[in-house]
Amino acid sequence: MEGKQAGSSLDSLISSFNKRVSELQELVIARNMYPASSVPDLTAIGTALSSMELQVQSIKDRLREETEAIPKAKKLIEASLKQQEKLQRMSVYAPSHFPDKTTMLNSDINRCLLQENVKKHEQSSALRSLKSEEDAPVLPKEKKGRGSPPLWQITVDELDSLSSYMRGRLTLEKVNAAINDMVSYAEANAHLISAPKQKLAENLWEKALKLRDIVTSGALKGKHFFLETDMKGPMLKLDNTGKAILTVLRHLGRVSETRIGQNRVIILMKPN
Repeated sequence: MEGKQAGSSLDSLISSFNKRVSELQELVIARNMYPASSVPDLTAIGTALSSMELQVQSIKDRLREETEAIPKAKKLIEASLKQQEKLQRMSVYAPSHFPDKTTMLNSDINRCLLQENVKKHEQSSALRSLKSEEDAPVLPKEKKGRGSPPLWQITVDELDSLSSYMRGRLTLEKVNAAINDMVSYAEANAHLISAPKQKLAENLWEKALKLRDIVTSGALKGKHFFLETDMKGPMLKLDNTGKAILTVLRHLGRVSETRIGQNRVIILMKPN
């Protein structure tokens, strides 16, 4: 009875051993099918995929932020353009030269020193002005402007003294009407030269600056003049008739011409 039990236990042990060997064989086959070296590769791929997912998410977040910022950027651009237009309009009235820091510092110091003498200076200036008006009442008007341009029309004898070739079809009425236009041009230019900026319209300020630059040359000091581009009628125009009238008046000593820069200037002259 004991021999049979010993044989049965041995058979069970052999069967269990064979089963374990079979499991080990399957594990060996599986190891050969999926080598251990492939595991790090899969790990690296997983890490790379995770990194790419993070980068894609970061890009999406950045795009969302940029999209949200576009309306703000548009408003900022519109405000910048409006500010630029405003500065361009203001630059027309700004001085062409700004003093440096040293000049401004010296100006502040001098301003403090001059405050003590302002009242005395104003009083002396007022006294000189009153004295000047009493002695020579015409001079203050010359400082403020050139006054009204003189109206020196031609006579019948002067027109008849011209050759028929020079006179052409011009009549006394046409020539004197043209002189009236010249006086109007000169008077308008004198007003633009002497008028303060605050009293001039924006469309006239550019021409006023142009006329003031011409006057600074010194050749036109105290003279009444107009530009060739001013000849827009009603009688004197920049056409063949207008040129013929200028030739006649230049011959009679009523006008003279000069060129300052790119501008042709006609000066009103006193007849001999």
